[in-house]
Amino acid sequence: MDKGADRLRWTRNDALVAIGAAAVDLLGFSLGTRTEGMPLTVPAACALVAAAMCLLARRSRPLAVLAAVLLLGIVPNLAIPDAAPHFSLGLAVALYSVVRFSRPAVAGAAAALTVPLVPLGQGGRLLPGGWALVASAAATALVAGAALAVNRWQREVAANQALQAERAVAEERRRIARELHDIVAHHITAMQLMAGGARANLAHDTAAAREALVTLEDSGRIALREMRQLLDVLRAGEEPDETPPAPQPGAADLGRIVTESRLAGTETEFTVDGTVRPLPPSVGLTLFRIVQEALTNTRKHAGQARARVRLTYHPDEVFVEVCDDGAGAPPPAARPAAGTGYGLIGMHERVALQGGTLEAAARDGGGFRVAARLPVPAARGGEGGERHR
Repeated sequence: MDKGADRLRWTRNDALVAIGAAAVDLLGFSLGTRTEGMPLTVPAACALVAAAMCLLARRSRPLAVLAAVLLLGIVPNLAIPDAAPHFSLGLAVALYSVVRFSRPAVAGAAAALTVPLVPLGQGGRLLPGGWALVASAAATALVAGAALAVNRWQREVAANQALQAERAVAEERRRIARELHDIVAHHITAMQLMAGGARANLAHDTAAAREALVTLEDSGRIALREMRQLLDVLRAGEEPDETPPAPQPGAADLGRIVTESRLAGTETEFTVDGTVRPLPPSVGLTLFRIVQEALTNTRKHAGQARARVRLTYHPDEVFVEVCDDGAGAPPPAARPAAGTGYGLIGMHERVALQGGTLEAAARDGGGFRVAARLPVPAARGGEGGERHR
């Protein structure tokens, strides 16, 4: 019973369409019969209202609704035999729904059957006449054509949105790849320098050589992990970067982002919980980009809102949360939804690359919240900080 009720569920828009169709058909039939000197009979009025009420299920069961509307449409034809040929609004909506929500073959068959069934009983004759069939065919073709045009437009819009999303993902992956490339290049350069230092001190200062070798081992482990992540990123079609590589930011640079947000006019609170420790460069960079994008979205979409940034260090992960209260912003329905917008796509790409989780959604009390959890693998002897050239 629950499944059946779910299939028959209708929306407020469906109710408005049904009520509007009933009102228009009653008014149209009433004026038409009065012009011809005939009253609108009770059976005809009831049939018109019942046919319009069937439109409540037009999305879940379009074929059944069309069949019911066609059968109920015969009642006014027989109750008012001398009325002029007509094509009711309820029938137009029912046929439109069949063409919109059914397969092409089913829609074509339904349209073909609609043409002879609409004029049954019109003009006092059970079988339709020539002009009645022509009028019915023209109206059916107009309604079906409109539905097909809407279907084609929606397919083009969906394809365009999918293409734009794919381009945004590819661009964000290329950007991530360039940043990871800089990090890996830094570690390889550091490994080369430390290997040379260990070789120079091996003969007369074994302690310094041993320390250099331990650091070299840690740097090699980090470089290998970053290289594996780099190979997972799509770099197809990457354009050469003409600008010189800049230092990659990390968690230590979050204060600068918060300060810039305050200078831009957004009251921003920043708190750090837990024991602060060095993070892998890619994790620190991911934290920085998430906070940067979230605060940018706050300035763009939240109006005169207050923002809060919270960074929490856990033993095996790091957690960052950026939320705003949305004060003075448009209503929540106007704010970007979770998973939409290319900034959120970039966040998801970065977090997924690190094996973490991301939450981005509107808050119940107003505003928006972005939260990410990133695993931080244990390292020996530290991981060399977060800023790299």
